[in-house]
Amino acid sequence: MTSEPVRDPLADHLLTPQNCALVIIDYQPVQVRSVRSMDPGLLVDRVVHLARFGMLYRLPVVLSTVNVSTGRNQPTIRPLQDVLPGVTPLDRTTINAWEDTEFKQAVRAVGRRKLIMAALWTEACLTFPSLDAMREGYQAYPVTDAVGGTSPEAHQAGLDRIAQAGGKPTSVVQVGCELQRDWARQETAEGFTQILFGGDRPLAGASSESADNEVRAGR
Repeated sequence: MTSEPVRDPLADHLLTPQNCALVIIDYQPVQVRSVRSMDPGLLVDRVVHLARFGMLYRLPVVLSTVNVSTGRNQPTIRPLQDVLPGVTPLDRTTINAWEDTEFKQAVRAVGRRKLIMAALWTEACLTFPSLDAMREGYQAYPVTDAVGGTSPEAHQAGLDRIAQAGGKPTSVVQVGCELQRDWARQETAEGFTQILFGGDRPLAGASSESADNEVRAGR
């Protein structure tokens, strides 16, 4: 079995560590608690795994909060802060992050046209900047299982609106697999495996040990 040569990582139509950036918006206590489209604990777990992929593949990360400096809101949730060391949040007052000068400058500065997008809520803080970014020629990849809305209907309507405008819905596992692409890429293979199968709440639903045991047992 021979893998094909690695495609041009900048020109590749799929996500690569060299052609995309991760944008995370408004994962703050009030927003997390108000999500009704999925379990808030699972939501936090998924966005933390997404951030871990971002760090593993050394993606540029743009992190933003709303209304912290005004005293009306609290900072980014601690589990997310813990996996994004050195990433300084950009605080805003705008609901649409794309209407904040510093945020938009930060996105432009990373020089990547593919934006992996996660934000709370889906119907507002994800939808609005995704639509604006696409209008300026960016490709938006909303991570559907790491975002949430104030109701299942609101969440789905936001995702539908992004997709209808040309967005490319994805998931946390899909992002990781798309960035890794080949188990033979040893530099990140171990970290990739750890994010998928390691820890108390593995992303893929089973620890690597239990998965190995099932494989050996022929299940």
